[in-house]
Amino acid sequence: MNNRNKTLLIFSPAFAANESESIWLPWLQIFIRSLNKNFSSLKIIVIAFQYPLTTQEYMWFNNLVIPFNITKQQKHKKIFTWVKIFNTVKKLKQKNDVIGIFSMWCGECTFVAKHISNFLDLRYFCWIVGQDARASNTYVKRIKPKASSLIAMSDFLADEFFKNHGIKPRHLVTNGVDISLFEPVPLIKDIDIIGVGSLSILQQYDIFIEVIAALQKKLPGIKAVLCGDGEAKQQIEEMIKDFSLGKNITLHGTVEHRAGLKMMQHSKILLHPSSYEGFSGVCLEALYAGAHVISFIKPMHNEIKNWHIVKNKNEMINKAFELLRSDIDYYPVLVYAMDDSAKKIMQLFDYA
Repeated sequence: MNNRNKTLLIFSPAFAANESESIWLPWLQIFIRSLNKNFSSLKIIVIAFQYPLTTQEYMWFNNLVIPFNITKQQKHKKIFTWVKIFNTVKKLKQKNDVIGIFSMWCGECTFVAKHISNFLDLRYFCWIVGQDARASNTYVKRIKPKASSLIAMSDFLADEFFKNHGIKPRHLVTNGVDISLFEPVPLIKDIDIIGVGSLSILQQYDIFIEVIAALQKKLPGIKAVLCGDGEAKQQIEEMIKDFSLGKNITLHGTVEHRAGLKMMQHSKILLHPSSYEGFSGVCLEALYAGAHVISFIKPMHNEIKNWHIVKNKNEMINKAFELLRSDIDYYPVLVYAMDDSAKKIMQLFDYA
């Protein structure tokens, strides 16, 4: 089979505006770089629906990105933009040997991808990666996807999608890490607990602060770091002040991806209090960084080494205290590599 000049279209709500913007969907950036590394003859074109806030095409590590900036468009105007996307894909198909469309989230991108695929006789697959598995996702009824076109990022998402929408995704391809982004493991673990993520209500970093406050009573010198920004930032700052944790918790704000990985390598525990999670790349990266992970959501049916699942805040406090007081070794745990995920996706597109 001759794969030369084959082209894969990737539909995503957002994508990095430039090569240095590592905070935008880092897992998707890692996935595309894995495709580039493992399938050097494959051409990748990213169709970004909402972000970046431009309609100017640009190159990202030799991959073409075509943005449409439809973030604030009203519903009736979106339809015209969807037509523009259709015409763009039609032109791309005329000039390239397009093997299919790979869309992120079972939402707007997949809704458009399915219709374009039907009109232009293209194969498409949708990667279910998070909130799209919830019952509140009204796009699923409009898309009416077949199980054969759905790929779940975790067992948890496959189960959630079936429970909420009555369709069991036929394929499972997990999130993964890029081990080449990590520096050698440091000898010193000088951060007791780290949190990395968006400071949104959903992520529940108020629980992170409450856990540190409880631990500080038993471990006065505990050192914690919280990386991220978002709508709950002011609440977090006020809680740190109310609990008198100024000497125990450092807020770093949004950090570049590699900088976050380096801090995780210096950390003993990643605390991930999110109330809902598809398959957190941060948790997978923390494990490979040599930290233990504590979270509420169990992503896979099988147990994952050094990943501790708890039911509530008190269990989270007790597990963190147990780990910090125990004489345990901290070593990298590679659960899934993104290179393997990229290969599985391309097998679905019959690309050898």
